[in-house]
Amino acid sequence: MASATRAPAKPPQILVLDPPAVLKFKGPFTAVVTTHLKLHNPSERKVCFKVKSTNPHLYCVRPNSGVIEPGSTVTVEAMLQPFNYDASQEVKHKFMVQTVFAPPDTSDLEAVWKAAKPGELMDSKLRCVFEMESNKQETGLRLRKAAHPDKPEPTSCTNLKHRRTISLPVVLLVIGAGFIGFLLGKYVL
Repeated sequence: MASATRAPAKPPQILVLDPPAVLKFKGPFTAVVTTHLKLHNPSERKVCFKVKSTNPHLYCVRPNSGVIEPGSTVTVEAMLQPFNYDASQEVKHKFMVQTVFAPPDTSDLEAVWKAAKPGELMDSKLRCVFEMESNKQETGLRLRKAAHPDKPEPTSCTNLKHRRTISLPVVLLVIGAGFIGFLLGKYVL
């Protein structure tokens, strides 16, 4: 007779998450894009939380851990770092909010997480969805591009660094200095 040892069932998540299942990031993704996640503690006990990502190099999360008092709410910012977005690729990024009821001493959160037993941990998973901004802005960009078909638009910040334009006063100053230099050279020498 083989006895199967089962891991204790995980308790349901005590926190109320808003949004509950999907974090939406609205592009363009050429700059940091921030979305918010609200964590509400409806219980009568303090709750420790930790937010994890499947792509930690691409996201900055503040605060990424902490303690939520009974009846309180904490707003977490998830900041997606700039990257080259390809709409044809499937996004598989996820976040996990892990929680545990807080012990009497929460001064060292790292110790709290190390001491937590697997049967005490609660977690929720959220998918990430990337959306482009509304069509109004895209239409505006198309109109601007159509108005100047002979001038190529830079597509990134690096292109802006290499594209140099000189203002009219500077050009006139250079021409004037050259002319004055020519006159002085001709008449002084």
